Amino acid sequence: MHFSDVCIESIAYSLPPERWSSEAIEEKLSALYDRLNLPYGRLELMTGIKERRFWPQPVSASEASALAAEEALAKSNLAKGEIDLLAHTAVCRDRLEPATAAYVHQRLGLSGKAQVFDLSNACLGFLNAMTLAGGMIQSGQIRNALIVAGENGKPLIENTINLLLNPELTRSSIKPYFANLTIGAGAVAAVLCHSSQVADGMGLGQLLAGVVETDTRHNELCEGDAAGENALQMQTDSEELLNAGIGVAGRAWEKFKKTTGWSEDTPDRIITHQVGRAHQRGLFQALNLDSKKDFSTYEFLGNVGSVSLPITLALALEKGAVAKGDKVALLGIGSGLSSMMLALQM
Repeated sequence: MHFSDVCIESIAYSLPPERWSSEAIEEKLSALYDRLNLPYGRLELMTGIKERRFWPQPVSASEASALAAEEALAKSNLAKGEIDLLAHTAVCRDRLEPATAAYVHQRLGLSGKAQVFDLSNACLGFLNAMTLAGGMIQSGQIRNALIVAGENGKPLIENTINLLLNPELTRSSIKPYFANLTIGAGAVAAVLCHSSQVADGMGLGQLLAGVVETDTRHNELCEGDAAGENALQMQTDSEELLNAGIGVAGRAWEKFKKTTGWSEDTPDRIITHQVGRAHQRGLFQALNLDSKKDFSTYEFLGNVGSVSLPITLALALEKGAVAKGDKVALLGIGSGLSSMMLALQM
């Protein structure tokens, strides 16, 4: 995939005010830890995640997405009435029908000309929507798009804690549920547009190219679903998912270098999906990338699903870790398994 006229015009995020530390989660699981003689501190030690964010009250996916979208539109030079497409890309959604994007559209008061749809692909949804909208912009079907994602993992963590307190569980049977405790909440939104709609032709950055590598032999390694009213459940084979994910990413990286002409030394900044310390280290080692070019947020946000990579880009821009002229590699991965990598020129 190659792009020549697609820009990120604005990007913004919304973070919940409530902080849940890994230590506090272990305190809630003290009956389990004491019964199985598990060492306290293992959650942070294994993942590198100190805390994650949650809203104190129930928040729908559309409400979270709209919070970030309002911020992105406030930063944008485009009016709400000019938006041609709205894509909601989160794992979380309000309900099966209608599309969660319909609720976001109503909350924002966008015009009737805007197409709306949901695009879901585990943690890759936002990047998938960037390439889809980018292609539509490049072909002239639309001039701009608003891409949003709102994730709220609080019901998943609360359900997991209740499940893990079952006195019949063993050290072996709890393993598929521990990855759930890394999940957080947050929202992100970005306006993509044709370069002619921004004064300098680039906005925050120009989308240059992208590649994808998919291996669905591993689609059972991380599976999530509804588990009763307002409850979620997910089971993950963390070790196998880590190994398979790095394998898929390695093949995607080889495609990425051929497509972009970049080498391992080219990116000035590397933004990845935020899973945890082991994934980050393994990925950078496998792809022979300089870890000093990494910008991470998992330490204080945990894994926020489809929000993780784009919110990390937004924070890197906000903190000056990405500067004008930088070449940025976005390295995404989602359970299923699929990896998508995008090249940006800032």
